Order: sequence, then structure tokens, then C-alpha cells
Amino acid sequence: MTIELFNFKFSAYGRIVKIVLAEKKIKHVIRDINPFDMDAADDYLQIHPFKRVPAIRHGDLFLYETSAITQYLDEAFGGPSLQPTNIQERARMRQVMAIVDNYGYRPLVRKVFSESVFNPVFDQPVDKELLKEGIEESAFVLRALEKIISDNGYIASSTFSLADAHLIPMVDYFTMAQEGIEMLGDYSKLSAWYEHIKGRPSVETTRPLLK
Repeated sequence: MTIELFNFKFSAYGRIVKIVLAEKKIKHVIRDINPFDMDAADDYLQIHPFKRVPAIRHGDLFLYETSAITQYLDEAFGGPSLQPTNIQERARMRQVMAIVDNYGYRPLVRKVFSESVFNPVFDQPVDKELLKEGIEESAFVLRALEKIISDNGYIASSTFSLADAHLIPMVDYFTMAQEGIEMLGDYSKLSAWYEHIKGRPSVETTRPLLK
């Protein structure tokens, strides 16, 4: 049964789900939803009451919230497991995902990437104070991740996990900004992780083109 993915093409969180779909080789179709469009189809509210992305439909199941979606996809389909069997590594995976959600997304993506890259590309005004704020906040996030990253080439374990899928879209966007590239260089373990991960097929094929 084919997965339906409701997504906005520039969504970092939608890309997380696309990476997992690619890693698991799950057949899917994409339904385009623009969460910033006030006139978006009202029936989407029946799928996601908060009118965000991503969301999926799998048969009779409608599911939103990225972590819930990716864990479901990993457990409901065959292919390589993306959750470590080691209990400590699995806890670390969940910790990294929570760091991204609670502390990482807004400074890395909504502040640095949006103000330094996205807004100029689409001829939108740039808020330099917001950009400065994002740079300052990003340092705390990068520093925290640098301290807990695995030494095995992946973020939380010896193999690619949901934590890698969760973090890479944020760092990818962040490093599209010159400020992001320069900052990441100050964190050797994170830089090595990014170099190792960024060319992975699931990462390359899901990377959005801004124009």
C-alpha cells in the first residue's frame, strides 16, 4: 500500500520524512501542501488540524508529527532498521531528535538560513537582527551536539539512524549560509559527520532546489 506524503517542498521536516522513505525504499506519492497559504484546502485540516507539514496517509491511518511518522515508517516497513538496538544509542538518538526540535530548528533554519539565504533568493526583506540572534543561538546548539556526537561517523550510533535523518536537513540549510559554513568549521566532530553524511543518496536526492 503506497504512502501518501503531504508536504511543502522547502520544509526541513518534510525532508526528514523523505530521507526515511528513501532509506527504507518505501513507495510513496507526494501531495503538495503550502502551510503558509491561508487558502490551502480546508480538507487538509481533517488530516492535520494545525495545518502544518508533514503528514502521511497509509491506508486508514492518518499521521502527523515528524518523529511519530519516521518511527512508524521504520517499524512498519522492511529494510534496514533506523533505530539502534542498543538502549543507550537509542536514547541518544531520541535526545538528538529532541534537541533539533526544541532548540535547533528555529536558529539554524528559521533565523540563519531564512534570513541569510531564503529571503534574498525570493526577494523578501532580511531582518539582520533576527539573523544575528540566530547566529548566537546556533552556537549553543552546535556546541551541545559536538559534545554528544558518536565517534562512529553517525550522530548517535555506529549506523545511520533517525537522528541523522532528523539533523541533516537542518545542517544542510544552515550551511547554505556563509555564516553557517564558517560556524560549523569550529566543530570538528560535527564537520566530519556532515562531510560523511551529505553525499549519502537519500540526502542528495531529497535536497531541495531553491529556484
